[in-house]
Amino acid sequence: MNPLGIYARGLAMGAADAVPGVSGGTIAFITGIYELLLASLRALRPATFRQAYHQGWSYLWAAVNGRFLVTLFAGILTSLLALAHLVTWLLEAHPLLLNGFFFGLILGSILLVSRRVQGWNFRALLFAVLGIVFASSLAELLPHISEPSPLIFLIAGSVAICAMLLPGVSGSFLLLMMGMYAHVMQAVKTFDVLAVASFVSGCVLGMLSFSHLLGWLFQHHRQATLALMLGFIIGSLPQIWPWKHLLQYQLTASGKVVPLIQSNILPWDYAQITGEASALVAVSLLMGTGLLMVLILEQVSQPKKR
Repeated sequence: MNPLGIYARGLAMGAADAVPGVSGGTIAFITGIYELLLASLRALRPATFRQAYHQGWSYLWAAVNGRFLVTLFAGILTSLLALAHLVTWLLEAHPLLLNGFFFGLILGSILLVSRRVQGWNFRALLFAVLGIVFASSLAELLPHISEPSPLIFLIAGSVAICAMLLPGVSGSFLLLMMGMYAHVMQAVKTFDVLAVASFVSGCVLGMLSFSHLLGWLFQHHRQATLALMLGFIIGSLPQIWPWKHLLQYQLTASGKVVPLIQSNILPWDYAQITGEASALVAVSLLMGTGLLMVLILEQVSQPKKR
């Protein structure tokens, strides 16, 4: 795979991970690298390192697909560092437009994943429903944290990365529900080394452990896992619906409003309830753009027939 293409996928995953309600795992799935990512992460196990000790580090680089992982995570890191300010500004200044675009991406990913579930039956439908229920209720099961410590940053990183590896489950949304989203974004923007190092360490621990579980599920229960992930993605749609009415929020130390509880409303009711323009035409166009991009990416990522 072209390194530039891998890097671009990393940029897209990093941008998605910065938006509450959007999953980097969804972007990985859309762009056709999801299972390759899981396989590369699963190779990072003690047996691989022991073998590398005897055969040299070139064995480790080949075993874990080092060029792919390094290039992808370089893109993710670049995106998070470069786009942290842009994404937070877009969320504050143009949330309708940003959410509309990502809503279209998620709609497209639902079409993509549903076509990969072969032979719909009661079992597949059951797992899809379980995925919807799980994605819809997961945030309510998490504790809300007001005073973070390095240990809390580490735990938050583990939770966020596990969610980010699941298409449809947003790590940044779970951070938001835990009260950690603003703290993490602030740590990134201010280069708080201790906080960022703790968060990244948690991400590494969670990623290495959870990737083995997901890889095993794909290997032994592929269709059920795809149906479950389809449910996750469907369950994420209400989180990213553009037109919302703020019911409960939290003020950060700098006085910024962090939404905690919001209700979804229809676009034609939005102006009446909130007093702001619904931007229905612009949001709808961006939804269509996001949906079209997924369909194009699916066609491009398919192997060419000879």
